Amino acid sequence: MTYVIHPLKPIYDANSKILILGTMPSVKSREIGFYYAHPKNRFWFILEEIFKEKIIDKESFLLKKNIALWDVLSSCEIKSSSDASIKNPKPNPILDLIKKSQIKVIFTTGKTAYKYYLKFFKDLKLPVICLPSPSPANCKISNDKIIEAYKIIKEYL
Repeated sequence: MTYVIHPLKPIYDANSKILILGTMPSVKSREIGFYYAHPKNRFWFILEEIFKEKIIDKESFLLKKNIALWDVLSSCEIKSSSDASIKNPKPNPILDLIKKSQIKVIFTTGKTAYKYYLKFFKDLKLPVICLPSPSPANCKISNDKIIEAYKIIKEYL
């Protein structure tokens, strides 16, 4: 187990309409310094597919589409990148981000992010939708099915 403090800044601006939350950046994302950086993670592939657009600059893409991106946790103990191993989770100040934007709905990238969002933020009264994890560990869902599940975010933009 390693104690990890979330190293990445949230991506958002005053025009952000939806917030996509993961749990905690993976080892690879922490090494590279950006979200969903593992080459087998399907997050960026999914967004390219649903928006029919090649993503060159990830941060610019998100801001242009009014998508905010962050993680539920600010720190925790974690073994490698395993969400299932998380102990002593502490939340990020998500309410502060919401107050500085137009966010009206939250999406989580997986059940663990959803669980911790509900644990720490159920009083926010915003709709929250749990999407399948794009992690390489979630290989049981096909590309077609995960893309179909993520298409719902476009309804809120």
